[in-house]
Amino acid sequence: MPLTNTAVDALGILTICLVFLLVLLGLFCIIHTLYFCSRVQRSGFVALGYFNGPWIVRIIFILFGIWWGFGEIVRLRLLRQKGRIFDSLGLKWQEDICKYYILSNLGFSEPCLFLTMSFLLQASLQWRGSGIFNHKWNLKTTCFVLLYCLPVFVLDLIFVLIGPKFDKGKNKLLQLPQIFTSTTRLSNSQPYIAICTYPLLCTILYGLFAVVLTSYLLFLGRRMVSSVINNRLQSRVYILIVTASSCLPSRVILLGFSAMARAQFLFEALVFFGFLVLLLCVVVGIFVLVYLPAADSLTLHRGLQGNEARRSRVDRHRSSFSSVRPSTICFPASTGNADT
Repeated sequence: MPLTNTAVDALGILTICLVFLLVLLGLFCIIHTLYFCSRVQRSGFVALGYFNGPWIVRIIFILFGIWWGFGEIVRLRLLRQKGRIFDSLGLKWQEDICKYYILSNLGFSEPCLFLTMSFLLQASLQWRGSGIFNHKWNLKTTCFVLLYCLPVFVLDLIFVLIGPKFDKGKNKLLQLPQIFTSTTRLSNSQPYIAICTYPLLCTILYGLFAVVLTSYLLFLGRRMVSSVINNRLQSRVYILIVTASSCLPSRVILLGFSAMARAQFLFEALVFFGFLVLLLCVVVGIFVLVYLPAADSLTLHRGLQGNEARRSRVDRHRSSFSSVRPSTICFPASTGNADT
């Protein structure tokens, strides 16, 4: 048992380190995006405003990823051991924390992540005159993300708050097994620690959401690949679509199996691998949807600035050339006579 506890704690420490790296990556990309915005506004290149248009939604996508990462830290059993952050909390508070985690991650941040990813992909297919570089588009997209996430959140809220009452009902036909509604279970070695679990009802709902959204992502990816003529951009689209369409179902499957895992280490290992596949999807999404567009636009910005500098030098040279008197230009005086 001590060896199992050590292995579980090692997975918890690794989770905290990976989330910390995700936060650093997100903050770097936010600073990089804001820097690109300031460069575009100072330089006055209106054409680059199209590429800079969804910058608010890109930052919101990163914030959803950071929110999800902190939720994964909250669920860790490591923090509820003696001498840790939540050591003075009773079982009731620990159960409430696990309910908050399910609602925060499975009901809100994860659906919002993939919805935002879908809107950013859809935005790249819109033409420049559709208003994508308008701030109203960013506000409208954010509202749509929250609106489409609302049904998942409300159903998860019902499953988490009302679902456990079916376990204690007198009607056996309406009773559900505990794995369908329970958000916690006691640790085998430390009965004062409540381990956060994933109710099967919430996981099934998450799986239905994953099927619909994966189908839509594949549809968007097909349209983007057919419309993009640059091989490098096509490879980025392939990487993002394949990662999202494989990581999201994989996470659902791993969380579903974790609800049936009795051994503590097997449960923690399945949850950790579910965390890893979604972390990979979030990192790829941040690189492809946030960092690389800003980096490519900055490269284009430097090229435009270089062209402007060369054009201004040529114009100055031409103006200085036209200001010279014709008598000072040294042409052979006999050229015209020789031709005649």
